[in-house]
Order: sequence, then structure tokens, then C-alpha cells
Amino acid sequence: MLLSRAKLIRLMAFDVDGVMTDGGLFLSDSGEEFKRFNSLDGHGLKMLRASGVEVAIITGRTSRCVAARAQNLGIAHVFQGVENKLETMVELLNRLKLPRDAAAYMGDDVVDLMVMRHIGLSISVPESPRLVREHSDYVTQCSGGHGAVREACELIMSAQGTLDAQLAQYLK
Repeated sequence: MLLSRAKLIRLMAFDVDGVMTDGGLFLSDSGEEFKRFNSLDGHGLKMLRASGVEVAIITGRTSRCVAARAQNLGIAHVFQGVENKLETMVELLNRLKLPRDAAAYMGDDVVDLMVMRHIGLSISVPESPRLVREHSDYVTQCSGGHGAVREACELIMSAQGTLDAQLAQYLK
């Protein structure tokens, strides 16, 4: 069931805090926000995009470092300060002309449940509250900010038969 759902995915969207990061927020005295991103996760996102899956970020917070990280990874679909993630996901699906079952979303908290319950594949991290894990099709083994995104990307590529091709370029 999990792999058959993952095989259909053409759009993978991610929350940021607690998924692409460990959820910690570093704030300077001047109010500048810092986040720690995982480079392995970043390469997983690049491989997923190269395999033909659209990648998006949908997050409730707004941060310049998220915009910079998305630009560095070539992620064109970035939505920050989002109050209704489901509405944003539906608008993106309409723009890309994709059905809901072609979308996956990776979140970590109850604010992500609306979108997670209305798309084709929902993924969360082990630190997620019990309710979120219960409504997830897959809970990663890795923690948020520590390889969970890479794990999700590789799950989708493996189901779609594109992972080996993405990795083969490094074995020449």
C-alpha cells in the first residue's frame, strides 16, 4: 500500500521546522533567526527533483534563511507564512494540474494534519505528536533535521524505480 501510493507521487511538499530542521529556533538579540539544515537532506531533495518529482515548501513561519535554502536547492515552489496549508496545497496542485493522490506532504505537528489527511501520501517524523503519527502513512526512522527528508525522498524514488539511476552517477 505504501509503495503503491509513493509510486504515484509527482509533487512532494515539506514543512520546515521539525522536518527540514530539528525544530529548534535560534534567535539573536537583534531578532535574526537561524536554522540548521542537513546537507544529506538537501542532496536528497536535489535527487528527487532530478528524478522528475516537483518539490515544494509550505510553512507557517516566514524566514529569510528558508528562502535562501530553497534557492540554493532550486526549489521553485516556496510558500511561507501560510495559515491554511491545505488551501495552499490545493492551489499548487491546480496550478500544476495534478490530482490530490499525486501529492505527498511531510509534516510534524497538528497544524499539518489538514493537508496530510487530504493528499495521496502523508509522512511524519518520530518526534511528531501521537495524533500526527497515527494519521501518517509513513513515519521516518530518522529525526527531523537529521536525515528524515532524505529518507522520505529515497522512499519515493525507490517506489518509482528512480533511486538507482540517481545514485549510479556517483559510482562511475
